[in-house]
Amino acid sequence: MEFQDVATRGLVLLGCGKMGSAMLAGWLAGGLPAGSVWVLDPNPSDWLKGLGIHLNEELPEAPAIVLIAVKPQMMAEALPRLAPLGNGKTLFVSVAAGTTIAHYEKVLGARTPVIRAMPNTPAAIGKGITAICGNANASEPQISLAESLLSAVGQVVRLEGEHQMDVVTAVSGSGPAYVFHLIETLAAAGEAEGLPADLAMQLAKATVAGAGALAEAAPEDPAQLRVNVTSPGGTTAAALKVLMDENTGFPALLKAAVKAAADRGRELGK
Repeated sequence: MEFQDVATRGLVLLGCGKMGSAMLAGWLAGGLPAGSVWVLDPNPSDWLKGLGIHLNEELPEAPAIVLIAVKPQMMAEALPRLAPLGNGKTLFVSVAAGTTIAHYEKVLGARTPVIRAMPNTPAAIGKGITAICGNANASEPQISLAESLLSAVGQVVRLEGEHQMDVVTAVSGSGPAYVFHLIETLAAAGEAEGLPADLAMQLAKATVAGAGALAEAAPEDPAQLRVNVTSPGGTTAAALKVLMDENTGFPALLKAAVKAAADRGRELGK
């Protein structure tokens, strides 16, 4: 990762919970000097205190980047503190759900370069995926810088525009929770059929994790991988007849779930 400009001018991280900590760990492992990082967090962890960073100290005059990782409900209190850095050369990158680029422009200034990003929780183990989009003030080098920083915790994709962000949030931002619930319910179904609870959970976790890894690594698409596992008239076919029912199975359930999450995202952004 190219951190020369960031190392020289500094990086400010507003909020350092689970997501902020995962990103910071990735940046430091990638070569960003601890002395180039300023963190503002009201309740810093012991891990954070021991890194040698600038913790809750006066900020540099014109850092290369400010990454906003506070919860949306804390935004009104935390963001105005950064207003003096707006309308300049400092790039603002937000990973806060539901807060629009227009809101940042209103608080920080209309000429502020802003990139909105939506990561997901597998970032904690470097397996996340983050979608990004920027405003008209964000230059190509700044968008590339954001990509480089966010790639510390997984894949990064660019969106056509902010209009796609609520759907991305519903698919990949909230999506890990859907998969965790699949693991829960798959294990519970195995237990209901007679397996010990711990064995059912071990089987469910390994099956979902392994299938996900195979889906990413295999040249075939998921539909073909499904066909490969399904013998005509066999056990998998019997299960898929239930799961693929257009009215009661996965197609209807996931369509409704993603729509509900996307609609809620649009409401939060108003």
